[in-house]
Amino acid sequence: MKPQSLAKIKAFLKRLAVVGIVFALLAGLLQLNNVTKPSLVNTDGRTFTKAVVTDILRDNVQENGSRIGDQIVALKLADGTEVTANCPNGLLFGTVCEPGMSVVVIASKTGSLSSYTVYSYDRMTAVIAFLAFFCLLLMLVGGRKGVKSVIALGATFACFLFFFFPLLMHGFSPIFAAIITSTLILSLTVFLICGTTKKALAAGLASFGGVLSAGIAAEVFGRLAHLSGYNVPNIEALLFISQNTKIDVGELLFAGILFASLGAVLDIAMDVSAAVAEIHDENPEKPAQSLFKSGMRVGQDVMGTMAATLILAVFGGSLGTWVLDYVYDLPFLQLLNSNSLDIVIMQGLSGGIGVILTVPLAAAFSALLLRHALVSSKQSETAKNAKISEA
Repeated sequence: MKPQSLAKIKAFLKRLAVVGIVFALLAGLLQLNNVTKPSLVNTDGRTFTKAVVTDILRDNVQENGSRIGDQIVALKLADGTEVTANCPNGLLFGTVCEPGMSVVVIASKTGSLSSYTVYSYDRMTAVIAFLAFFCLLLMLVGGRKGVKSVIALGATFACFLFFFFPLLMHGFSPIFAAIITSTLILSLTVFLICGTTKKALAAGLASFGGVLSAGIAAEVFGRLAHLSGYNVPNIEALLFISQNTKIDVGELLFAGILFASLGAVLDIAMDVSAAVAEIHDENPEKPAQSLFKSGMRVGQDVMGTMAATLILAVFGGSLGTWVLDYVYDLPFLQLLNSNSLDIVIMQGLSGGIGVILTVPLAAAFSALLLRHALVSSKQSETAKNAKISEA
């Protein structure tokens, strides 16, 4: 058989194998998403629909400008039906209706009776527009890398929705499911942005090590401080879910810490790996020890700001708790032993530890992989020259 024909057959078999693997993964994913969600809330006869406010039949504004009670409004539903609805004056749901406003309505039907309640302002247009603006800005500034970043973000969301959540519903440990999902997200993100390069491999390995370090640090902190996933504020609702599903809600806190540290860890791993790769390209003969030191110097410059970024993000997410504690002027001993505050501290410090340990991991993996690639290339070149000489 001719070498060209043999090469074509090998290429065809390779493509066939790839297609087979893709179909097998899709079949497994479909089977994984075959989950039955329990009916925790009775929704019989209740639907959500869009509507437009046509008139305010009874307002709830008082003489002093405050609003007490509910509004009674006239609505035109998406199917053209005109109805009268109640609009609650609540902070969690409801809104202040005005003629021409787009709202979301709860339509409840019991027998032949129907009632309508305004749920909220229709925010779909604003959300989609802002998301589109974000993606467009990322692509305009980032170019091809920006387009790949948008794809990576979409893949990340898909991993959560179609992989992580179904794993929880099938009874997998949230921490184990978070490790698998984090690995998948890291692999997809690094591959999409950097391709199959030594730099990408080093960044992926370092990121996985950093995320794992953050999870271990959180577990150790939790054991020493006697904190668990059952100390979170919404534990009553989570316990209700655990009684009706296979989800271990006690591990959700630590799984969340893995995901919270993922972005910052991947960022600093990529920075260090890219810097070491650039230094190696400028001076291929530079030894692995020197490459490691260069990577450490770059990582040390980025490490402080990245750890601060992560801790500030955690602080911002729990700002309401900090404000309440500050205004109530709680004693220091009470603050330091508060479950809610200690959980925030655990999240910030564990993620920071993951960021810090990612620096030496990224520098080491980058230096070793690049030097190994160079040595292998030289050995191959030597063997090739030797064969040519013998011939």
